[in-house]
Amino acid sequence: MGRRALLRRSALVAAGLAVAPAVDVSAAQADESVLAFVDNYRTNISANRTVQSNAAVRALAGMQRLWRTGTTWNDGRVLDSTVLRANIRHVVAVTRSRTVAQAKRAFVYDRQHQSYAAIGGLGPLADLYRAGAKAVTNIVTAPDGTPPTTIDDAIPTGAPAGSALGAGAEDSELGLVAQLVDTLRGPYASGNPSKYAYQYPRPWRLNADSRVVDTGHLDAFGFPVYQSDVVVAPQLLRQRNTSPVDDAGYPSGHTNAFHLACLALAYAIPERFQELVARAYDLADTRIVAGMHSPLDVIGGRILGTALAAATLADPANAELKAAARDQALRYFTSKTGTTPDTLYAKAHTGPDEYANRRANAAMVASHATYNLPCEGTKAPMTVPKGAEVLLETRLPYLDAGQRREVLRTTAFPAANALLTGPEQWGRLNLFAAADGYGAFDADVHVSMDAARNGFCADDNWRNDIAGAGGLTKAGAGTLTLSGDNRYCGGTRLQAGTLVAASPSALGTGPVEVTGGTVKLNCGLHVQSYRQVGGVLTLRLGDTLSAAGGSMVISGGVLEILVDEACPRGQIRVLTARNLHGRFAAIKVTAPGLRAVPTYTPTSLSVRILWEHS
Repeated sequence: MGRRALLRRSALVAAGLAVAPAVDVSAAQADESVLAFVDNYRTNISANRTVQSNAAVRALAGMQRLWRTGTTWNDGRVLDSTVLRANIRHVVAVTRSRTVAQAKRAFVYDRQHQSYAAIGGLGPLADLYRAGAKAVTNIVTAPDGTPPTTIDDAIPTGAPAGSALGAGAEDSELGLVAQLVDTLRGPYASGNPSKYAYQYPRPWRLNADSRVVDTGHLDAFGFPVYQSDVVVAPQLLRQRNTSPVDDAGYPSGHTNAFHLACLALAYAIPERFQELVARAYDLADTRIVAGMHSPLDVIGGRILGTALAAATLADPANAELKAAARDQALRYFTSKTGTTPDTLYAKAHTGPDEYANRRANAAMVASHATYNLPCEGTKAPMTVPKGAEVLLETRLPYLDAGQRREVLRTTAFPAANALLTGPEQWGRLNLFAAADGYGAFDADVHVSMDAARNGFCADDNWRNDIAGAGGLTKAGAGTLTLSGDNRYCGGTRLQAGTLVAASPSALGTGPVEVTGGTVKLNCGLHVQSYRQVGGVLTLRLGDTLSAAGGSMVISGGVLEILVDEACPRGQIRVLTARNLHGRFAAIKVTAPGLRAVPTYTPTSLSVRILWEHS
């Protein structure tokens, strides 16, 4: 940079103007000790608007590969026209095709307190939460026409004494949870310093080439609708905000707030972790439906909200509050639902639920992670940001911090665009997938689950398709279910507790060894080889454990066969292998009055179920 440019930039920074200096993103990633967001998040204040002075501006610096901030709000320069054109054209397509119902929904979440909106992710627990937290809103429907004045959220007339907007009242039965939400949305949580730093205009101030030219008109709800790629009624759009310099789009402030509130609730109520993550993505998308933000704005808001949530939860000053909020939520919901910590998860997923479809939630998260914007074609390795593991602290409480980091690494979104691969790669964290456990065992994993700690420590389900050269050792009295189409090849070893195989390839492609505990088959299971020297193998009559290409060695232990009251006829095969050696110490049948008569061959075990007296 020349001397004149340096002097000009220095003058602008000194004047407090929104100039974001160029940043070497790779260098920012490397110098974690200096630039780690969790250590510097308190620099996110209005006085700091540069990469060097503000950790939030730095975390969002991937934008500088796409857009160069100008000296004024409307003279920024397009650096990646392919991405920025796709970004605006997405908004054009969405706003042109949105239905009245979609517009009304977007209106509600445009005006409603963002922390209150997050409560919807609690599904069957939402009404209980609102009652316990005394959380209220006066915005539940959208008007049929443009309102005469701005509608702001307020405590409705007749609300119970002590009611509060947002997450609720801090002197309520869920006051600590409400306080945790408010803390995450505290004085260092604003997206405004970054808005001023990047000055990327809202989509309705841009044309399809990302030039600053008003391109739409307002609909009946006061939201912009794109009618063409030329100027249409710009005077109407300017009514939204008469000061464009104070109305930048990147990052989306609503999106930042939605993610902060949802992740705070997810920490305190991890029984609804994935649904709350899905809720954050869903609410953020309404900003595009409303025409108020572009996909890049929303992605930036998610990145900022995720980083801020992790930093605030990782801050030692909040250690006592976050633990107390989790304990309070657990006590409240088990009391109100008549459940125990072990059964609360089931109760939290029984009843009306906007996010009941797990596959639809996962697909939405994957789609909204990048909005299918053109990718850079990079294969940058994932490096988990310092402190990010705290986001999984209550959802995967039986793993240590290093293991939770590995879960985040192996479930991360692919390196797709400049924002996701920006400094520290906060944008690549896929918290929805991370709640389903490892995506790969790149080294051997040892998991010990203490059932006495209840909740997820007693029973959890890893639903991801697990790859990798490593293996799994399961210890502790808890139950771990593997549901994915798993391809890890390092083997599976059960020492204690219960390991449930819920898919035919649940235990990967390596050898399986059982020295204690119970392996439970919920379907037929294929393994490379199988060895049992103790413990229990439990399967349903009709399901077969197969090692067709390998050997089975049975040196003791118990075979437990699950049957109903009926007594099936004939021989039923339960084990098949290329070579079968040894015998079980005992074979038990769960139905009373029935017994199993085994027939061992060099390649199989079959049983005939008979009445005890026969």
